[in-house]
Amino acid sequence: MAEAIYDALDPLLMRWTVGGPGAATAPMSWQSALGPDSGEAELRLLALAGHFLGLAVVAEPQGDVRSLPDVPSLALPALPVALRPLARRAIHTVKERKCLLDFLAARGWTMHPADWMPSGSDEDAPSVYAPWCDWANAAGSAIPERQYAEERLTSENWDDYWPAARKAAFGDLRRSDPIAAATLLQAKFASLGAEARLSLIGLLATGLSETDIPFLQDVAAQDRAPKVKALAASLLARLGHGAMAGEDAVELAAFFELYGRGLLRRSQAVRPLKLKTPAQQVRRRTLFAVVDFAAFASALGLASNALPTSWDWGHDSQADAEMAAMAEQSGDDTTIAAFVEALGDHAAHHLPVLLALVPRLSRALRAELARQVLRGGGNYGAALALGGGACRIDRAIDVPAGAALLRALAQDAGRANEQAAEIEALGLLASRAGAREALERLTRSGLLEADPRLDLLRLNAALDDHGGEA
Repeated sequence: MAEAIYDALDPLLMRWTVGGPGAATAPMSWQSALGPDSGEAELRLLALAGHFLGLAVVAEPQGDVRSLPDVPSLALPALPVALRPLARRAIHTVKERKCLLDFLAARGWTMHPADWMPSGSDEDAPSVYAPWCDWANAAGSAIPERQYAEERLTSENWDDYWPAARKAAFGDLRRSDPIAAATLLQAKFASLGAEARLSLIGLLATGLSETDIPFLQDVAAQDRAPKVKALAASLLARLGHGAMAGEDAVELAAFFELYGRGLLRRSQAVRPLKLKTPAQQVRRRTLFAVVDFAAFASALGLASNALPTSWDWGHDSQADAEMAAMAEQSGDDTTIAAFVEALGDHAAHHLPVLLALVPRLSRALRAELARQVLRGGGNYGAALALGGGACRIDRAIDVPAGAALLRALAQDAGRANEQAAEIEALGLLASRAGAREALERLTRSGLLEADPRLDLLRLNAALDDHGGEA
């Protein structure tokens, strides 16, 4: 029967495709159901055809079919139903998707799985989405379904975790019991692939201590993957066990000069010498990538934590960024603190340097630096790049960037397209109260309340803050 109906519909579908009526050519047995009025008959035929094609015609799947496990629950609840349309639209249009996901997680919420799902290797997804990343991997894998372990990660249940959930669980263990985490990783390390070894050893940066030195020394000396060896060496350098000031460090130091600074020239400062050829520029960049920070400071005759305050910032922006990247890789915690102390009050003018240090900065410190950027005249995009989506800045519209945004809209509200990225960044930076105030001020400047460019501000203003984790 289904085949006969489908055969009868085939010429009708062709007529509709080219824009012609179909009811007049429908089978005679259908005419009484369609009725005498041609317009009504066309609508009835369309409704009946839609029901039939939607319910009775099912495409046969290609290949083997297998049942997938249920999508696992996450540690944080999904967004309220009323706010899901805003988040669903934003996740596909927002320029900084990771910041949006971090923003939601920091407020205590996650995306609904029907609105967005991470891929199996999604680097943008916060750790709260790890079970979904693994579910996506399982859905596309021929490996039999594994259990999602929920207890503390141990040697016995190690294989019950898929990679993303295992990484998240190992990170939790490292924060709560650093020694137990290092012992567990050492026991499992040889059985892991290079990518997993690189990912997990990087988590040792949390709670890094002298007890990690023997394991890191073994990895730096014996691991098969150059990237893993390099990461282990950089972690050792943070603990003061990097290479001594060898030939590379001395060669790098020769690209710089020490000079007296101050009224009596009693304090020493460091500034780059002018590079004469492109080859020198390439060589200096190469040395910055291979020399550890303490060795460089030693070759200059300075203590590691004194170098940031002695550096002549702004003399050579390329050298500034390269030195900061070297510090992020191999500088100890006091060195990173010295960078922030030296630059934090002028964050807006040293954004590339601070961005290089972001992996070493706490969420609270990143948020404070984002505030400094805004107070110092930086725009919302720069503050978001530094602070991420967990800043919760009150009165975020009452900064120079907000005044510039309101001024531009007051002159011509139609130019909001030019300001869309700034409005988006403002929506991710502001606290809930700050978002409500910004919404009021922006709509008074001529934007409609339903303007899609205000989606993130509306989401922010309506979203309860349960204090989750980004």
